[in-house]
Amino acid sequence: MKKISILAIVMLASVMSYAQHQVNSFFDDMGIVRLETQELQESSDTLVSISHRADDVVWSRIVYRIVDMRLKQNYQLYTPLTSEDPQYSSLFRTLLRAIEQGMPVYEKSNTVGDIKPYFNLGAMPKELIPTILNTDREGYGDGNIATSEYMLLNYDSITGKMSFNGYSYESFVRNQLKYMIQEVVFFDKHYSRMYSKILAIAPMHSDNVTYYEDMPIMDALYGQILFWVPFDAFRPYMAQQYVTPRGNDTKRVTFDDFFAQKLYTSYLVGANNVYGRMIPEIATTPEEIKKEQERIEWELLSAEQDLWEY
Repeated sequence: MKKISILAIVMLASVMSYAQHQVNSFFDDMGIVRLETQELQESSDTLVSISHRADDVVWSRIVYRIVDMRLKQNYQLYTPLTSEDPQYSSLFRTLLRAIEQGMPVYEKSNTVGDIKPYFNLGAMPKELIPTILNTDREGYGDGNIATSEYMLLNYDSITGKMSFNGYSYESFVRNQLKYMIQEVVFFDKHYSRMYSKILAIAPMHSDNVTYYEDMPIMDALYGQILFWVPFDAFRPYMAQQYVTPRGNDTKRVTFDDFFAQKLYTSYLVGANNVYGRMIPEIATTPEEIKKEQERIEWELLSAEQDLWEY
């Protein structure tokens, strides 16, 4: 009788454990809308998932930031400028390597000024990716996606594989100076604390847009965006690449460490709101933009204090 009771307890515990793992997570498997938050384990390169139940997330807000690599704190994302350094790679070279190995890439919106990613439209066909990374602004190239020396990536339609072409790489990356990131800030009542998670990242290139007088800032930012990538899809590749060390060659961190530990600096472009407008569409002068950025940052900070009652 005791054996039966023990067996029943074990079976009940198994059922309860299974049920707990079937909770409705706040994030999905894509890494965009309902992803599991993944954090880097400090003692190893293992990516550890921390599940956030949708029922426990009582407040959230999507924000957009720019990581400008001209700022001193972000220099390590930009260097080295060479394409084949034996030890280190820039974040952009790491991104190209990930695309070579099959990481999905998503087109930006068709609406000028709309910087948001739309992953529900599906990944970009591989044969279109080289055309976005075309360094031939004058149109002298033959446009062949398999052989063009002006495209950073070539695509062979027969083998279905990408290959890196470093001919114009160094001239291209000199103007690839920024990244746009989409981030969610949310409060989890189970842990009684605020979290933030990067959902997507987009490389930006200043030569990708033709500027004109009185051009709206949002149109300029939109034009600079090359494509969007789900951040979680990129993380396994970042975890395999060390960042160029700053002053201490014995203390090395991966790109995934760099973002997980928030060693970078960024500034706000905007946050989701009822008007559907970003900061440059609301404020015009640098003083007004700075004031609006500070206001949103304060709202994000004060939201945690207001939600501690949970």
